[in-house]
Amino acid sequence: MADALLFDLDRTLVDIQSFTDYGSARREAAALVEGFGDVAVPATDWSADTVAAMSLLVACSGDPRWAQVSAAIERHELSAVPSSAPMPGLHEAWARTADLPRAVVTLVPEVVARAALAWHGVDCAGVVVIGRRADQRPKPAPDGVLAACLALGVAPGRAVMMGDSLWDLEAAGAAGTAFVGVPTRVGSMPSDAIVALDLLAAVDLALRM
Repeated sequence: MADALLFDLDRTLVDIQSFTDYGSARREAAALVEGFGDVAVPATDWSADTVAAMSLLVACSGDPRWAQVSAAIERHELSAVPSSAPMPGLHEAWARTADLPRAVVTLVPEVVARAALAWHGVDCAGVVVIGRRADQRPKPAPDGVLAACLALGVAPGRAVMMGDSLWDLEAAGAAGTAFVGVPTRVGSMPSDAIVALDLLAAVDLALRM
């Protein structure tokens, strides 16, 4: 059995994306860093505005203005928390994994992740949350997964990551961490990926790995 479980947040535990105005967030953020071109990122079924906003964060990673870009996007993410929706099985999955070391590894800032989980009655006391921050590359880079494993005192190869997107899959793979997909759309994961129908099924699979 795995020594620790890592969860993506958005559309794995809580759906924030569907309620965030990433169009406005992207425009405000892009105005701060004119001149950054497109960057190659994994395909996903996210909205075009979400992909553009997240891609901008990837593109300007390491730039001194990254924190300003992140803050501009964060304002819209925080404002979406009261409208966000728990993913099916959230509370059951959280209760079922209470005895294992856990971490949330997400593209949103830690403050947004904790606010969203608290809004939906999820107790995050003692849970490691690795959100986007200036000192690490965002997914699909493995930095967040590695940081979570380090914080939990677990080797990356002894953890299992669960997430809805190829960004999660690539981050876990690059870190040497097993992965269980919880895709929101059938066919959005590679045919050789381990996938589950929902969060509870993903937890069941992860607990057997």
